[in-house]
Amino acid sequence: MSKKVALVTGSNGQDGSFLMELLLEKDYEVHAITRRTSQPLHDNIKHLIGRINLHPADMTDAGSLRRAIQISNPDEIYNLAGMSQVRWSYDVPSMTMDVNCTGLLRIIEAVRHFNMDCKIYQACSSEMFGKVRETPQTETTPFYPRSPYGVSKAAAYYMARVYRESYGMKIYCGFLFNHESPRRGEEFLTRKVAKAVAEIKNGLREKIVLGNLDAKRDFGYAKEYVEWIWRIMQHPTPDDFVIATGETHSVQEFVELAFKYVGIDNWKDYVEFDPNLMRPAEVDLLLGDATKSKEILGFEPKVKFKELVGIMVQNELDKLKK
Repeated sequence: MSKKVALVTGSNGQDGSFLMELLLEKDYEVHAITRRTSQPLHDNIKHLIGRINLHPADMTDAGSLRRAIQISNPDEIYNLAGMSQVRWSYDVPSMTMDVNCTGLLRIIEAVRHFNMDCKIYQACSSEMFGKVRETPQTETTPFYPRSPYGVSKAAAYYMARVYRESYGMKIYCGFLFNHESPRRGEEFLTRKVAKAVAEIKNGLREKIVLGNLDAKRDFGYAKEYVEWIWRIMQHPTPDDFVIATGETHSVQEFVELAFKYVGIDNWKDYVEFDPNLMRPAEVDLLLGDATKSKEILGFEPKVKFKELVGIMVQNELDKLKK
């Protein structure tokens, strides 16, 4: 029996790297789209080089995506690529839409052009719910995005649904709520906090500068969430699933717990507020209801908030020891 073949976009990112590890464990033939940059971006996947097949391509370039899809001939495509930093999406809104929405469309059209019988996973986002219409948020909660990023993800979801319903394409959507890990980019809040706390503990810096501490999010562990993504794709019928813990915690709680992990209780002495780090339109509360995922896919997260904070801070402490 031949191996299943998977093609992963966003391969160098947090989710892509964890997913490819999982797929290799499950004996897939793994292909990865990698972007050409002046500096290599393989930090998260250098341990996988030689075990995966790399294809130079870009989400903004239809020809390169089409070539990668044709060569790899995948059974499953996991579209995890994206301009994913919400605050930055205000600075580069056109690129955000091009990568996050039109990028998916380029993949869908390539699959349709080659008449492939392949499944596509689209990474949707809790930021689509934005100024939430109901709490908790489910697969049927109306969208009210509050950033160019949220709009781009909502547009991509509608595009996926149109092709699923119009052409019967096997396109699956996972609404991922915040998911973190030591592989998060340093520009993201949780990694920024974990790194700063470890450095403050070791006397390498004095302060951390943050924006909105009151925002509440549903924080999960990315390494677990990629197994959830894989399970979504094994479901026989293309569908939409919320991926969340069902708990909400404020940014301030994350900061407090991170400092507490290293034995610092007077955390406020080390935190400065910068209004320039606030978003033009804030998302105050995100809380996912993953009941459908639990009932249909039989999966629920084990790593909860406090343990997640510990995983991230400990990783930064370990790196400083090295």
